[in-house]
Amino acid sequence: MNVVDTKLAELGITLPTPAAPIANYVPYVITGKLLVISGQLCFGLDGKLSDKHKGKLGAEIFNEAGLEAARLCAINVLAQAKAALDGDLGRIVRCVRLGGFINAAPHFSALPAIMNGASDLMVEVLGDKGRHARSTVGVAELPADAAVEVEAMFEIA
Repeated sequence: MNVVDTKLAELGITLPTPAAPIANYVPYVITGKLLVISGQLCFGLDGKLSDKHKGKLGAEIFNEAGLEAARLCAINVLAQAKAALDGDLGRIVRCVRLGGFINAAPHFSALPAIMNGASDLMVEVLGDKGRHARSTVGVAELPADAAVEVEAMFEIA
C-alpha cells in the first residue's frame, strides 16, 4: 500500500469504480509525465448522481451541497487516476491543475468557494503534492444536471 492509499484509508474514503465515458472521448490521457483526467461528475460510490447534488448552485441547491459535490468530483478524479496508473496512486508526483465547472444561477458568485471542496480534498489526500493551479467557471448546464464537474492534470513518475 502506498502513501496515497494509506491516506485515503485514514480519511475513510473509498474510491468508486471509475465512470465510463459516454461519448467519443477517453477518461484519461497519459502523455510524457502528464496524466490528464477528463471532467468527472459528482457521482457517489453507487455510480449515481444524488438529488442532493443536482441542479444549479444559488437556485435549487446551495453552498454545503456544492462543496460536497466538488469533493465527490475530486474523489472520482482520483478513481480515474488510479485506473490510469494501474492502481498505483503513489506514482503521482504532483497535482498540477484542477478545472472546475459549476452549474450556477446567473447571480451566484461563490464559484471559487464551491471549488474548494475539490481543492481541499486533493491537499488532504496528497499533502503538499496536492497544491495546484486552478480555474473555476460558472456554466449554464452540466451533464445529468450535475452541480459540479472537475477535471485534473497530474505530473506522474
